[in-house]
Amino acid sequence: MSTTVRFAPSPTGKIHIGNARTALLNWLYAKATGGRFILRFDDTDTERSREEYVEAIRADLEWLGIEPDMEVRQSDRLEMYDAAAERLKAEGKLYPAYETADELEKKRKRQRARRLPPLYDRAALDLGDDERAALEAEGRKPHWRFLLERAQVRWEDGVRGEQMIDTAAMSDPVLIRADGSYLYTLTSIVDDIDLGVTHVIRGEDHVANTGIQYEIFRALGAEPPTFAHHNLLVDADGNALSKRLGSLSIEGLREAGFEPQAVAALALLIGTSLPVEPVRDLAALAGSFDLSVISRSPARFDPAELDGLNARLLHEMTFDDIAPRLQAAGIDTDEALWAAVSSNLSRFEDIATWQQIVADGTPPLDEGLELSEDDRAYLAQAADALPPEPWDGETWKAWTQDLKVQTGRKGRGLFLPLRVALTGRASGPEMAALLPLIGSSSTAARLRERAC
Repeated sequence: MSTTVRFAPSPTGKIHIGNARTALLNWLYAKATGGRFILRFDDTDTERSREEYVEAIRADLEWLGIEPDMEVRQSDRLEMYDAAAERLKAEGKLYPAYETADELEKKRKRQRARRLPPLYDRAALDLGDDERAALEAEGRKPHWRFLLERAQVRWEDGVRGEQMIDTAAMSDPVLIRADGSYLYTLTSIVDDIDLGVTHVIRGEDHVANTGIQYEIFRALGAEPPTFAHHNLLVDADGNALSKRLGSLSIEGLREAGFEPQAVAALALLIGTSLPVEPVRDLAALAGSFDLSVISRSPARFDPAELDGLNARLLHEMTFDDIAPRLQAAGIDTDEALWAAVSSNLSRFEDIATWQQIVADGTPPLDEGLELSEDDRAYLAQAADALPPEPWDGETWKAWTQDLKVQTGRKGRGLFLPLRVALTGRASGPEMAALLPLIGSSSTAARLRERAC
């Protein structure tokens, strides 16, 4: 059977790097097995679902390099959910319950006081027709619960190995709210059956739900798919990132200047046995990807690792790789400048800064940088000692060696004032590569301006 997986976000907000991990694991598994990847929008929550979030999620997935083979929306499939619900009702597997939220909470409190697990007591099953009619005459509308078998459900998890959930330790789940709207549990299973989903790859926080879902699949006459529960992204203290993501939305990371390949590589590769390294083409990983590479240990997310991956990815790009983006961004940069500064970039937009530093005259000093009186005198001397043109990659060395002899300066005292005067910064690309690009006349002008 051909592999079919799905990524099923709710368009009630924007996706974050934790969501991206799930999407990427599903997409790469589909690539590795020659299967298909379905994007399903779980948009039955009409009050919170927004079209703007649908568009944002599509854009985020496209930015990450994920192209779905199929897209569906749950809001277009309500008749299927109605039919499944009626089938379960007719078979006595979906039953009406009339307790209010307050009444249910009081029951749970009494159970806790008696040191019992706060499980639903199935009181609704004991109601007669007259009692139900009386409750409905009061204006109560039922919610509908699935009747669990209260048995041990076992499965071979694609990541975690043999698993068991005892549904006797669980309350009968509500599948339909009192207002008639469906909960995710039922609609997702109906979709998985209809769309032929063979593998459900999702976060390990859903493990406990799997026992319930197994029983619903079988109640609807379907064999459950293979479930695989991957580890979640956590911070250095082990806290789940999804609880406090902030700027780690995919949109936020894009706006912060990160490369999509860096974000995708980190989201996908941490917490696996594969090396966390820049990946220019994620699809190329398909040959070495299997669910077995996912660790059982938490996937620890380190923002510094993303910074490093992003920089390494840029450093490996050739001018031919980057030229279309430079042109699209209106950055007038040639191959010589890219060769000079690319190994020092941490974000793509940094190239525009260095293009400006090279081409636009004396740059302002970075905050906190100052030149002493001795340094200013040194800069005037350095201007007088500039070597004749043509300049090349050896000019910086020849010039500074001459200045070392003339002034007795060495180390930082020799090099740093020149870098600060010419670039406005205390660090950056190799000056041997930058100096010919700045040029003789601009170098002299900058040195004399700083010397004043």
